[in-house]
Amino acid sequence: MKIDIFPHIMPRRYFDRMLQVAPPGMALQKRMSGIPVLVDVEQRLRIMDRYEGYMQVLTLANPPIEVVGSPDVSPELARLANDGMAEVVAKHPDRFPGFVASLPMNNPEAAVREIDRAIDDLHATGVQIYTNVAGRPLDLPEYQPVFDRMAQRDLPIWMHPARPAAFADYPGETRSKYDMWWAFGWPYETSVAMGRLVFSGIFDRLPGLRIITHHLGAMIPFCAGRVGGGLEQLGSRSDDPEDMGALKRLRKRPIDYFRMFYGDTALFGAWHAMESGLAFFGADHVLFGTDMPFDPEKGPGFIRDTIEAMTRMRATDEDKAKIYEGNARRMLRLRFR
Repeated sequence: MKIDIFPHIMPRRYFDRMLQVAPPGMALQKRMSGIPVLVDVEQRLRIMDRYEGYMQVLTLANPPIEVVGSPDVSPELARLANDGMAEVVAKHPDRFPGFVASLPMNNPEAAVREIDRAIDDLHATGVQIYTNVAGRPLDLPEYQPVFDRMAQRDLPIWMHPARPAAFADYPGETRSKYDMWWAFGWPYETSVAMGRLVFSGIFDRLPGLRIITHHLGAMIPFCAGRVGGGLEQLGSRSDDPEDMGALKRLRKRPIDYFRMFYGDTALFGAWHAMESGLAFFGADHVLFGTDMPFDPEKGPGFIRDTIEAMTRMRATDEDKAKIYEGNARRMLRLRFR
């Protein structure tokens, strides 16, 4: 069985409401209407039929809910998204054994309430957040109740990168050119969010917390040397007292906390990068994910390429079985028939 834990969808009622309330300039209609499988479940099923034993745990597609709607509107959007995904799961439980709830992170109190509703009433198998909350870092105190509640619930958090084109690469420019904000900005965003959470001490406070990073930990596996010996010298490169005191607050080496994250295989077929992630995190912390349907073919490409990369990746059959389905079965409360 191949359990894809990071494909994306947009339930129709959520999609329509999102277009109504989104601020001008987001170009959502152009982007999303070009990928019909985001809202067309029957077309999605036909694509899935091409791959034997392939199932999806549904996650909401970008953009973040808190970017689309104000704190007064985002709870409604989250409910629409989660109700819509739950309906798909209920209708096709043999194809979609679960879904990941989305949260209105710009309204933390509502986010915690939605965690409880989505898990208790809709049987969500975890929640998805982004690497920042409309530009605010995840390690701020106002967001800690979300992490606390998920640790109590003993279900994972999916962490998706977020960085818009308006985030310029150089001072004096108004936008990031040539999709650099996406190609390199998103891995940077994920890596920085991971680092900020590590140095906030969240894993000392919540050692059982499980966070699944999209795209297999982004820059962290490739930069393990910098994360290891490099961050162990934190405080030697500046006079900032917060930097100088950070290491003393942690109980372990920084790199040991980075290994506590999980990652998915959504690397667009880059099997060599998958090997790097596997070597860093270990097979128990890697799950099969594809990022479907954002490939150039608008659906099948990333599924096919990720399966091919799994074939080429140098790993034992036992490790590949964990990645394909074992870890998902162990970590998620999936509703198989």
